[in-house]
Amino acid sequence: MPDQAATSSTTGLLLTGGGARAAYQVGVLEAIAKIRRTSGARRGPNPFGIITGTSAGAINAAALACGADDFDLTVRRIASVWRNFEAHQVYRSDALSVMRTGARWLTLLSLGWLIAKWRRLRPRSLLDNLPLAQLLQTLVPLERLPGLMAQGHLQALAVTASSYSSGEHVTFFEGLSHLQPWTRSQRKSVRERITHDHLLASSAIPFVFPATALQIDGRTAYFGDGSMRQSAPIAPAIHLGAQRILVVGAGRMHEPKGEAHLHTTSSYPSLAQIAGHALSNIFLDALSVDVERVLRINHTLSLIPAESRHHSSLKPVEMLVIAPSQRLDTVAARHIDALPKAVRTMLGSLGVSSSASDVKGAALASYLLFESDYTSELMELGYQDTLRQIDNVRRFFDWQTPSDTALPPTSSAAPI
Repeated sequence: MPDQAATSSTTGLLLTGGGARAAYQVGVLEAIAKIRRTSGARRGPNPFGIITGTSAGAINAAALACGADDFDLTVRRIASVWRNFEAHQVYRSDALSVMRTGARWLTLLSLGWLIAKWRRLRPRSLLDNLPLAQLLQTLVPLERLPGLMAQGHLQALAVTASSYSSGEHVTFFEGLSHLQPWTRSQRKSVRERITHDHLLASSAIPFVFPATALQIDGRTAYFGDGSMRQSAPIAPAIHLGAQRILVVGAGRMHEPKGEAHLHTTSSYPSLAQIAGHALSNIFLDALSVDVERVLRINHTLSLIPAESRHHSSLKPVEMLVIAPSQRLDTVAARHIDALPKAVRTMLGSLGVSSSASDVKGAALASYLLFESDYTSELMELGYQDTLRQIDNVRRFFDWQTPSDTALPPTSSAAPI
């Protein structure tokens, strides 16, 4: 078996965005931990030397990086949070708080911008995510990162956010000294200590959560969700030295033919449908395009003679993509009643139905359903989807196939 320390240093992990949909990623990580254990790989150290994330995926990525000295234990801790989630841990969901934030948006819609300006209504977001800032203090101990990197458990952590102030797409990274920043069209990187504010900025879903102020180039700029204007989500891991990357999505990469008609309607779309469609464009589309781009580059490089390829700056990148096998908005439709009443009422005014058979507005709810029934189902889906690729997972990590060990059927019955 190859040296695990050597291979993990160039193995990258990309966790994409999607609010509550990021629970799916945790199920994938649980399955990865179980597969590694049953494959006889050495327990403890992190199999990913380079960890990158965007939006809610940035929070999972940072939490995983902060426990890089014990991968199994860290996955178990992250899973415990997601399996027992309640919305009030992420945003204020009581009636008064929702009225103070969401009701202001509804006032703008009903009274118009002129009256709203006269009344000096300047809502910052639909919901207040102050509870998330408090949760990060315990879930993500970022002060551990320098020591973990010095000890060789981690090469780099990168999180991405989008600047409302400049329009730039910025990847903030903390890593070993030899790693250099990069700049591309409309996107750049900044080396600095990752803070909880970076995570709040990266996960600030547009309109839903408030922008976060960060210092960059000596100035204060306001940042929102890193999935906005993200044209190359895989690129940070490559820039940081990853030669193979596990990509975990938050939505189906391709819509199966023949299923589209099941989700169409002849009625005029509600605000919830339009918002859900917009968020899907922000969170899901760029990843599919970037995966195809990397695969095309790999194919092109395979056609170039080895000697010529040696002198090129382009290198093939091995990828393993794990993404939901089901539509997560369909899953969300079954759990909308689990949302706090005030939030459910507010979303209902936008067109989100509490009927499990009505999925037209469920896409919007799928990003906000930080409730255990929903997150647990997504974790289970991620676990099962990963097991269905078990042979690909073992080949990707160079893990051996056990001859006498069977994997348990579900994550809930399979503590790591």
